[in-house]
Amino acid sequence: MGVPISQMWTVATYVLKNRLKGNRKYPLVLMLEPLFRCNLACAGCGKIQYPAHILKRELTPEQCFKAVDECGAPMVSIPGGEPFLHPNIEEIIEGLIARRKYIYLCTNAILLEKKLKEGRIKPSKYLTFSVHMDGQEEHHDFAVCREGTYQKAHAGIKLAVEMGFRVTTNTTLFDNFDPNSTRRFFDEMMDVGVEGMMVSPGYAYPKAPDQASFLRERQNTTDAFETLLSNRKKRWKFNQSPLFLEYLMGKRDYECTPWGNPTFSIFGWQKPCYLIQDGYVESFKELMETTDWDSYGRASGNTNCQQCMVHCGYEPSAVDHTFASPMGMFATIKAMVFNKYPSQKAKQQLEAETQKLHGPMSHVVQLGIEVNGKKVSAEDLKSKQSA
Repeated sequence: MGVPISQMWTVATYVLKNRLKGNRKYPLVLMLEPLFRCNLACAGCGKIQYPAHILKRELTPEQCFKAVDECGAPMVSIPGGEPFLHPNIEEIIEGLIARRKYIYLCTNAILLEKKLKEGRIKPSKYLTFSVHMDGQEEHHDFAVCREGTYQKAHAGIKLAVEMGFRVTTNTTLFDNFDPNSTRRFFDEMMDVGVEGMMVSPGYAYPKAPDQASFLRERQNTTDAFETLLSNRKKRWKFNQSPLFLEYLMGKRDYECTPWGNPTFSIFGWQKPCYLIQDGYVESFKELMETTDWDSYGRASGNTNCQQCMVHCGYEPSAVDHTFASPMGMFATIKAMVFNKYPSQKAKQQLEAETQKLHGPMSHVVQLGIEVNGKKVSAEDLKSKQSA
């Protein structure tokens, strides 16, 4: 497991206290969005499609601290937008460390080297840079719609590790991702020295420009992740609940617990979760007491929730399962110790995926490149290979 003992202990005692108090709904990670603007325009992102006057807005450090204190979660994830674009991000980080919150600052790392060389951010066990990396270089640059981004991020990760910072990666996988390439990417990240990796299927944001690339069917998602995460290398470390990874592989079934990752942004507390915008309220108490939680999650029949398997909805469910009973704890320990998941079926699928790339077009990246000055899409490539 790519999670320090001190952090695991903090989370474990926090969850156990809530369970002993009979609290069924409690926050595990606060998703704190201090701004929406970004220095990238990823085709699968639904967070930056706001008008300019909204993208110019940002939370003050005081608003951030109030939300963190009000929520009480032991961990704070700072997504966006790009957090390093916030003029007071260093002050926000310092304030959260003073509160002994475990921070995951989610960044595309374009500005990471610059920020580290300025020297205003110091290493701490409470601070982790969670770098958005969507695969090997060509796959990542295609996903974020800008060439050279992988190299900048890789250099930032390397410098951060050398300076003693905690660094993890955050990988969102879309339809028809190449499992062999993703597994090679895992090796690359272990080679550069990250503490752990996080993987999750993408959520089909209605506002995202690219709607065709999302994983739409749960069975397709579990099949893809079973291929990816079976026959696992011992050196791979994941900064996630091992039971959540089993859930992605189709080995477990959970219901969504959207209150586990509440979201606070410039609009207030978002109902019901980070992914769905069904209104905002002014306080965390109001969020918990007025949200009709039974209207969300797969069991509710809500069409927005049927295919979702994203970590912010289901990882809290897996963590809660760990501490729900001795069997949950046993299952977690078993998943940590016996984490290779040997599978002949998955091995054969990896070999089949390799064969798909053979032939006269095998030198072309599956996601699409320029050929004779013209961009070749994944769909074009598939049609050429089958012709």
